[in-house]
Amino acid sequence: MSNFIVKKVAVLGAGVMGAQIAAHLVNARVPVVLFDLPAKEGPKNGIALRAIENLKKLSPAPLGIKDEAGLIRPANYEDDIALLKECDLVIEAIAERMDWKHDLYKKVAPHIAPNAIFATNTSGLSIGALADGLGDNADLKSRFCGVHFFNPPRYMHLVELIPTAHTRPAILDQLEAFLTTTLGKGVVRAKDTPNFIANRVGIFSILAVFAEAEKYGIPFDVVDDLTGSKLGRAKSATFRTADVVGLDTMAHVIKTMQDNLRDDPFAPVYQTPAVLKGLVDAGALGQKTGAGFYKKDGKAIKVLDAKTGQYVESGKKADEIVARILKKEPGERIKLLRESTNPQAQFLWAVFRDVFQYIAVYLDQIAGSAADVDLAIRWGFGWNTGPFEDWQAAGWKQVAEWVKEDIDGGRALANAPLPAWVFSGPVAEAQGVHTPQGSWSPATSAFVARPQLPVYARQAFRASLRGSDAADPRKAGKTIEENDAVRIWTSEGADDVLIVSYKSKMNTMGPDVIDGLTRAIDLAEAGYKGLVIWQPTSLQLGNPGGPFSAGANLEAAMPAFMMGGAKGIEPFVKKFQDGMVRVKYAAVPVVTAVSGIALGGGCEIMLHAARRVVAMESYIGLVEVGVGLVPAGGGLKEAVLAAARAAEAAGSTNYLNFITGRFQAAATAKVSTSALDARKIGYVQASDPIVFNVHELLHVAQSEVRALADAGYRAPLSALVPVAGRSGIATIQASLVNMRDGNFISAHDFLIANRIAEVVCGGDVEAGSLVSEDWLLALERKAFVDLLGTGKTQERIMGMLQTGKPVRN
Repeated sequence: MSNFIVKKVAVLGAGVMGAQIAAHLVNARVPVVLFDLPAKEGPKNGIALRAIENLKKLSPAPLGIKDEAGLIRPANYEDDIALLKECDLVIEAIAERMDWKHDLYKKVAPHIAPNAIFATNTSGLSIGALADGLGDNADLKSRFCGVHFFNPPRYMHLVELIPTAHTRPAILDQLEAFLTTTLGKGVVRAKDTPNFIANRVGIFSILAVFAEAEKYGIPFDVVDDLTGSKLGRAKSATFRTADVVGLDTMAHVIKTMQDNLRDDPFAPVYQTPAVLKGLVDAGALGQKTGAGFYKKDGKAIKVLDAKTGQYVESGKKADEIVARILKKEPGERIKLLRESTNPQAQFLWAVFRDVFQYIAVYLDQIAGSAADVDLAIRWGFGWNTGPFEDWQAAGWKQVAEWVKEDIDGGRALANAPLPAWVFSGPVAEAQGVHTPQGSWSPATSAFVARPQLPVYARQAFRASLRGSDAADPRKAGKTIEENDAVRIWTSEGADDVLIVSYKSKMNTMGPDVIDGLTRAIDLAEAGYKGLVIWQPTSLQLGNPGGPFSAGANLEAAMPAFMMGGAKGIEPFVKKFQDGMVRVKYAAVPVVTAVSGIALGGGCEIMLHAARRVVAMESYIGLVEVGVGLVPAGGGLKEAVLAAARAAEAAGSTNYLNFITGRFQAAATAKVSTSALDARKIGYVQASDPIVFNVHELLHVAQSEVRALADAGYRAPLSALVPVAGRSGIATIQASLVNMRDGNFISAHDFLIANRIAEVVCGGDVEAGSLVSEDWLLALERKAFVDLLGTGKTQERIMGMLQTGKPVRN
């Protein structure tokens, strides 16, 4: 099999999507050329240049490091079209106009390299009709397909891949592998039908919410409270999500359904809701214009009142009885919602019913199997479980009967009957569409397995579906030892590398977790190539990327504090430090596999590992100042060592220059905005792999352990390091005084920052003095314990434990 290596990509169209796709390619270290029309005034690449500059201002940030916008090469179709021949993949992302796209295809087709893939990023236009714009170019048609990124492309896991009748299967396999590993996407193959899978079902579900909310008189902010995290869906729920996506974009996708599904029994539902049309006509397009369903008024967020058309105070919540129902198991939850007389409960049952009816009626038309529908909705709309999964978990047969009863009674949005396979045959016998054999495909009248491309061998635990026999990573593999704190185990087919996973809330580390970690290192040294610290919780959710570790478990330390005051905590801190040192000086490599948050102690354990394998969406930092403390798990000590190495490499003895950035990161509780940013701060090293698909994290970490072991790994030698000393402390203190006196920081912030300065400068010693790691750890401990004895720090800790938010005092 020949390799498909993407050395360069061209993106055609520097609009919102095109520029952000280009940005994410840069994140993944793929060279990219961004094309647009030649500007009529100024530099001919002006349109692309402005789009590239604008990437730095967008929120959420499309780039892992905003200054890397300059890595995108601007181009125009007049002067630079020859650059297309250098590209292995060309992604067209211009406006959703068939005629414009066809005109562009005529212009670029002669310049596309003979083996390049040509893909169109469209949210709903027919891929087959777009391919017609390639005329009689059969070869290019065979390399043409649809590739639908969801907005924003950096963060949304879903990409839909849509072939035409002419697309070569090998082209799809190559592109799926690139999208999966290099760009970190969850790929779903869709049929060439209006709006494909995710938008077809997702927009219908939103239209159902519009219709049922109006019917039951539920305000927009209450709808969002009902249809967000309480329902296991994106926190932004329905109308906030619409604002983020853009109401004009939503209206466009709805219009695609109107134009192409005129004979559909649900056609009346596809009409643009009057309130949405009114907002679009008024130019209130959501977040990008400052107003949509929500509007920021000073510091207050207001919500549109559908009856008056005015913005009013937002924040209304679901009724308590409904909130309680939503905490129930799926079967009981659906039953209680259906039976309740509460309008909010009736609204929710109606929306569930509408979506269940829709996906059953259209499964055969839009998707290869029920798995494609559920994964597309989970990854594209942020649901923890897909609609077929919800139906199956609630009791397939009973829910089907309830839906049929509402259809027959005229309470549904359309009178389209559920297909026969819902009630009889294999699905009825299996009590659902997902089974260990695969997911239901009406086209084949069988349960079909998901694609098994070689790229998926990199995913030890592929995203699972309820009802399938997918292994639960919390229980899979072979357990070596397990207790209430940790599980020590090996994964299937990889019994040469030990894994330790925490079992605490947010994977925090208390004494029991440290004991478990130490035991895992002992076992790894006795009989394995090394140890991976990996948390499987991220794969239990519909959307990957859970926490690596929120740091030290402060609650676990409270009994010691109550018994012995601040000094009573010192043994806890010493134990934590000893655990970090054990990681660093283990005789076998210890590799951390990081995704999501790695804060405080979670960051410190990374810093002590032999190597860090880090998911792109990782948010890493030493944040202890938020609770009035200093990092005391060796994080500041490692900063000193890193500064000393950097100074030596530069041939300098001005150690303060090399510690200042690290001091500022800790003193301001700076958290990286990505793994790339963490590398820039210094929490991730140049040799540490950054992984874009979080499902590949464990595989890469295990590979790193093997590579280190096979190269003859030896733990680092402990050595004395030079420090900036008391003169460095004085220099930092001078700048802190100015910040305090200018009211930029509080008096307590000033005190904490001083204590951090004392540690990173090595304490009360001469500049250039050599100190040991133990000396630096002792400074950390003393600063931590001293601060814990202050009332202000105790206020911050209690505030964090009670509200989860930092207290500024």
